[in-house]
Amino acid sequence: MSWSRSTTSAAVVLGALGASACGSSSTSSSSPSTGSGSSATSTPDALNGGVTVLAAASLTEAFKDAKTKLEAAHSGLTLTYSFGGSQALVTQVQNGAPADVIATADTATMQKLVDGGLVAAPSTFVRNKLEMVVAPGNPKNVQGLADFARTDLKVILEDPSVPAGKYGRQALAAQGVTAKPVSLPLDVKSELLAVEQGNADVGIVYVTDVSSAGSAVSGVTVPDSQNIVAKYPIAVVEATKNHGAAQAFVDAVLHGAGQQALLARGFLAP
Repeated sequence: MSWSRSTTSAAVVLGALGASACGSSSTSSSSPSTGSGSSATSTPDALNGGVTVLAAASLTEAFKDAKTKLEAAHSGLTLTYSFGGSQALVTQVQNGAPADVIATADTATMQKLVDGGLVAAPSTFVRNKLEMVVAPGNPKNVQGLADFARTDLKVILEDPSVPAGKYGRQALAAQGVTAKPVSLPLDVKSELLAVEQGNADVGIVYVTDVSSAGSAVSGVTVPDSQNIVAKYPIAVVEATKNHGAAQAFVDAVLHGAGQQALLARGFLAP
């Protein structure tokens, strides 16, 4: 298969999902093409209307940057995001939640939607690496993955159903490390917040999450030889009512302003 801080974000936009996905899309997607279509100047802006995007929590800052750029460049565009754990977003689509685009943090989770015929063929749009997250200044002197076995540390890992939780366990297992997490949050931003608030001493998130938190946390590098590279796929949801704009957003994430925003936030090119 080849393709592409706040945990309250998803809750904030739940009430807007239906309106953004369905209510403003028909004009741009159903405009008749009565001419030959040869004149570029007469082609309507594809990024138009409401587009609802379900996106992995680790994409929060980069996708918000992209929203600012895209809405400024396309006056008729309204982007609505719902961020969360990839597994939860897939369940939303499976349950019929209105959405136009979905972007997850692993290909296996996206494959569930492919197998169900619920999305168009996905494309990998960025990659990411794992990083250990600790309190500012690393007061517990965490040096590497082996420290996750220390009994004096409050370890936190995402639930195994979350891509980052799966990746973190794979990295630890490869080093023969058994961790006993104090909690199992359902997305990386919740894990990051637990470390920020002192409810955990060390966790495993993505490099981009540590960077986005600024001085609120510190990062401890996971060597490339011990790291897991995450691949992020994006796809148009088949049930979208604004297919043209949904595909145009995907294109912007793959090649345009969206991709630029992602790279600026520290994601790796696909």
